[in-house]
Amino acid sequence: MTFSTIIITVLGLCLFEIISSVDNAVINAEVLGTMGKKSRRWFLLYGFFFAVFVVRGLLPWAIIWATMPSLGPIGSFTAAFSNDPSIHAAVAQSAPVLLLGGGIFLIFLFFHWLFLEPKTIGLHHERFFQNNGVWFFALVSILLATTVWYAIKINPMLAFAAVIGSTAFFITNGFKENAEKGEQKLLSGDNKLSDISKILYLEIIDMTFSIDGVLGAFAFTLSVPLIILGNGLGAFVLRKLTIGNIDRIKKYVFLKNGAMYSIFVLGIVMMMDSFGVEIPYYVSPLLTFMIIGYFLYKSIKHNKI
Repeated sequence: MTFSTIIITVLGLCLFEIISSVDNAVINAEVLGTMGKKSRRWFLLYGFFFAVFVVRGLLPWAIIWATMPSLGPIGSFTAAFSNDPSIHAAVAQSAPVLLLGGGIFLIFLFFHWLFLEPKTIGLHHERFFQNNGVWFFALVSILLATTVWYAIKINPMLAFAAVIGSTAFFITNGFKENAEKGEQKLLSGDNKLSDISKILYLEIIDMTFSIDGVLGAFAFTLSVPLIILGNGLGAFVLRKLTIGNIDRIKKYVFLKNGAMYSIFVLGIVMMMDSFGVEIPYYVSPLLTFMIIGYFLYKSIKHNKI
């Protein structure tokens, strides 16, 4: 892997982490506003290390372990950080299973946003889909059935990975919806939760939101050190935004749209890759920059009106 490849990959990962986790940063900023100064400092400093080295460090390792259970926990940890060509070959051989499961997860995530979630309308077709939200479950069911039909002809484990991706989506989506309800409780003036309880709650939310970013990261690279570096830089920028600039970020009303379209494109890249389509390394970072750039420009133009 050349130096330019590493730089492009890390920058793409960093941008994707920032944009896909903006909602998480907004929740953090609003809840931190109800906490004492010492507790806020503790979360922003020590919580950062937990977010990067525990959550974004352990999740890729756990995913590789789940993809290659024969390696065991120690072997998969070694594989995640090893330079051994034979281990890289084993990871690459198991990659389609990982990529298809992650791709299904991300595509389901996009369609859930497109059909069911409240949003600032950025493109004309979004209003049509939002007015026909009842079709979300039909669409994702047909997509899953079609994917399994073609995948099972190649490898039963590949088909099972698609089902796991679907299952993971619905489980984590339930946690997210519960987190949104919990946020309202935390922000209400009559809650009696301590600052420590709020910090623990924010860490749990961060863990839930991190799954999207970590799975999407595999569309950029299978290298866990690069994923940790890129996502870690993104998490650091988010922490800085949480401290003082979150209101400015919220003014860019179409950033969420950009994040979701990036997720959709990365999901497609992962699915194509899992079925043997060769995707150049620069495609995922390039598409991410283009999509986010477009919606950033659209947000700036909107603010001038």
